[in-house]
Amino acid sequence: AFIPMVYNCGIVLTCFRSIDVNYLAVWLTLDYLCDLMYVADMIVRVCTGYLEQGILVKDRAQLKKRYLRSSRFLWDLAAVLPTDLLYIVFGIHTPMVRINRILRTPRLSEALDRMETRTSYPNTFRISKLMLYIFVLIHWNACFYFALSSYIGFGADRWVYPNITNPVFASMRRQYFYCFWFSAQIFTTVGDTPLPDREEEYLFMIADLLIAVLVFASIVGNVGNVITSLRDRDNVFFPNHELVKAYLRSHHISKELRKRVSDWYQHLHINKKITRENEILQQLPVQLQTEIAVSVHLSTLSKVTIFQNCETSLLEELVLKLTPQVYSPGEYVCKKGDVGHEMYIIKEGKLAVVADDGVTQFDVLSEGNFFGEISILNIKGNKSGNRRTANIRSIGHSDLFSLSKEDLTDVLSEFPAAKRHLEEKGRQILTKMGMLEDTGEGEAGEAEKVETKLTRLESNLDALQTKLARLMVELESSNSKMLTRVEQLEVEVQALENQLPENEGVEGEGEDERGEGVGQEVEWEREEAEGEEETVDVKKQRIKYVVSYW
Repeated sequence: AFIPMVYNCGIVLTCFRSIDVNYLAVWLTLDYLCDLMYVADMIVRVCTGYLEQGILVKDRAQLKKRYLRSSRFLWDLAAVLPTDLLYIVFGIHTPMVRINRILRTPRLSEALDRMETRTSYPNTFRISKLMLYIFVLIHWNACFYFALSSYIGFGADRWVYPNITNPVFASMRRQYFYCFWFSAQIFTTVGDTPLPDREEEYLFMIADLLIAVLVFASIVGNVGNVITSLRDRDNVFFPNHELVKAYLRSHHISKELRKRVSDWYQHLHINKKITRENEILQQLPVQLQTEIAVSVHLSTLSKVTIFQNCETSLLEELVLKLTPQVYSPGEYVCKKGDVGHEMYIIKEGKLAVVADDGVTQFDVLSEGNFFGEISILNIKGNKSGNRRTANIRSIGHSDLFSLSKEDLTDVLSEFPAAKRHLEEKGRQILTKMGMLEDTGEGEAGEAEKVETKLTRLESNLDALQTKLARLMVELESSNSKMLTRVEQLEVEVQALENQLPENEGVEGEGEDERGEGVGQEVEWEREEAEGEEETVDVKKQRIKYVVSYW
C-alpha cells in the first residue's frame, strides 16, 4: 500500500497538462496498476490476524467478519470506487476525478510507523519521513500555484507563472521546477517572492504562510526529537561526561589525570563501548533480558574453568550479573594483597601479571582468560585468605567483565548442588597450586563438635520434657484445690446471707423493749449491721472474681 499511496498523492493533484498529453498511456497504466494493488491490500487486510486477549486470532471467518464490520473497510471501499467514469463528463485529462484514492492516507501512516519500529536506524528514518511529507506538501502547493496561474492568466503579472508561449517556459520540466521552487520559497520563507497584485494571489499567499508556520514548527520539533535521541544515545557511551569534566575543573585536578579521564571517554566513544548495558535493557521483560545476555555473554562465561559443566539455568542467572568494565593503559585491575570482591573475564585486550616494581612481567593474559575466580568462593583452607596473589595491569585499553562475590552468593543460594560443585572445583585448583591447607583434622574436630552439640541438645530436651510434665501435674493439683476452696467460700456466703435477716429481727425486738430513749444504742447497732452487710458484699465480690478467673 505504500507505493500506490505515494504515487496517487503525487499524481492525483497534478495540473500540468503536458504530462497528460505526452505520457497518457503510461499514466493510465500506472493508475490502474495502483488500483489493483489497493484491492490486493484489502485482501491482505482480510487475512491479517489480530490479538484478542493476548492471543493471535487466525480464523478466516472471524478475520473477515471483523474487517467487513470495521470503519477501515468503508474507507478502503470508498478509495477504490470507480470514479474514473467521470472521465466521460470532465474529459480524460482531469486526474482530479481520482481524488478518492487519497482516502487511504491512514494506511500510509500505518505502514510508515511499522517501518520505523523495524528499521535499525530510526533517527534517519524519521528525518526521511519528514522530508517526504514536506516534499508532498510542496508538490501539492506547486500544483495549486500552477492551476491558479492558469486561472488568472499566465504572464498576467509578476506573481503568476510566466507566459507559456515563451519557449523558455513552455516545457513541462521547466513548469514543474519553477512552480516547485516558488512553493519551496514560500514555505521556507528564505527567498524573495514577487508581491501579489490580485485578491486571489493575496489569499493564496496568506494560506501558504500559515501552512509555512506549521511546517517550520513541525521541522523544528522533529529535528529536536532526533537530536534528543542522538544525545540519549551518546549518553550511553559518555555517561555523565560533562558532569565529570565540570567536577574535575572545580576541584583543580591535575592535567595528567584529566587527560586520562578524557582518553577513557574518547575510547568509549570511538569504539562504541557500552558500560551501562543493564540500564539500556531494563525496559525489556526479564525473559528477553536473559535471552539477550545469554546470546552475548554465555560463550564468554563458559570459558571460566569453575563454571564449566554447570547447569544452564545457573549460567543464565550469572550472565545477568556480569558488569562490563573498561581499563585504560597502565591502569591496575588489582594489586597483590587486596581483598578480592570480584572475578574478571577478559573480553578484549591484554593484561600483564607484573611484579611489585610494576616493570617485570611474569605473564600476559589475553582474550578469554580470567582471574580472581577463587577469591569469590570463600573456600576454607585457602592460604591466601581471599586476597589477591598477583598484580594485574592493563597493557592497552582492555574490556573486562566482572562478577562480584555478592551476586554469585545470591545466585548460588538457589543452587546448593552447584555451590558444592564449584567449591570442589576451587579446592582442586588450590590443591594444584599448593595454596590449600590440610584441613582433614580440623574437619574431624568440627564433626566431633557438632556431635557433642547434638548430644547436649538431646539431653536438654529430655530435661525440659520432664519439667514440663511436672508442671502439668502441679497445675492440675492447684486447679482442684482452688475449685474446692471456691465451693467452701460459696457455702460460707450462703450461710451469712441466711444469718443476716435473723439478726435484724432480734435487734427489732430489743428496740421495742428499750423504747425511744436509747437512740444512741439503736444508731450504733444499725451502723454495726451496715458494716456486716458491707463485709458480706466484699466477700461476695471476691468470690465472684475468683470464680470468674478460674
